[in-house]
Amino acid sequence: MFVPDEAPGIHRLCRAVTNMYLVEVDEGILVVDAGLPRMWGDLLSALSRLGRAPSDVVGVMLTHAHFDHVGLAARIGHTWGVPVWVHHADETLAHHPYTYQRERSRVLFPLRHPRSLPVLGSMVLAGALRVKGVPDVVPVGVDAAIPGSPRLIETPGHTFGHVALHFPDRDAIIVGDALVTHDPYTGRTGPRVVPGAATANVPQARASLVTLREVSAATVLPGHGEAWTGGLDDAVTLALHAG
Repeated sequence: MFVPDEAPGIHRLCRAVTNMYLVEVDEGILVVDAGLPRMWGDLLSALSRLGRAPSDVVGVMLTHAHFDHVGLAARIGHTWGVPVWVHHADETLAHHPYTYQRERSRVLFPLRHPRSLPVLGSMVLAGALRVKGVPDVVPVGVDAAIPGSPRLIETPGHTFGHVALHFPDRDAIIVGDALVTHDPYTGRTGPRVVPGAATANVPQARASLVTLREVSAATVLPGHGEAWTGGLDDAVTLALHAG
C-alpha cells in the first residue's frame, strides 16, 4: 500500500503492517526505514508514482536496526550506491538484525496474543525470515547531517540505538517503534509501546516517550500502523496509558 503525503512531502509504504517512508528532500528522496524484502517492487512503484527514479534516492536512514526495518537496506545501498545510516549504538545490530535484545521470550508470545498471528504470518510472507544485514552501514550520532536536515532524537529502549526523525518544517515526526499504532506482537491498535518480546528495555522505552513530549509535531509516523494526526503529545499520553 502506498499512502502519499502523510505529511508534506512524506509518503508511506506499507506491507504486513510494516512501514517505510519516502521523504522528499532538496537532494532527492530519503528513505526512512527499509521495510521487508518483498517491498522492493512496492518501492519501485512508489518512486514511479512520485515521478522519481532510483537515481533520485540519496540514502537510507534507519530509526533502528531490527530485521523488519532493515529488509531492503543492504539491497538499496548496494544496488543504488547510497549510504545506509544508523545510530552508532545499533551498528552491530544492523550487521546482524536478528540478534536483538528483548526482555521476554517471543516463542510463546503469539499464542498468548492470537490477534498477532495474521500479522506475523503476513510478515513472514513478506520476507521477514530472509533479511540480510548491512555490512557497510554508516554509524552516526544525533548531530549527523542527514539529507532533509531532520532533527535526530535519541529514543533508546526498543533498541539501544533507536532514534526518531523530527521534521519541524513539516510539523511531523517519524518515530519508528518508539511507539506504534498497530502492535505486530499483540495485534492491538492505537498508540502503544511495543512489548518486551521485541523491546530491549521497556522502562527505558517509556522514559524515551516522556522526553518526546518536548517535541511539537501534529503528525506522528510510526514504524507499524497508521499515521497519528492527533499530535505527538496525545500519542505519547495514550501509549503510556496503554502499558
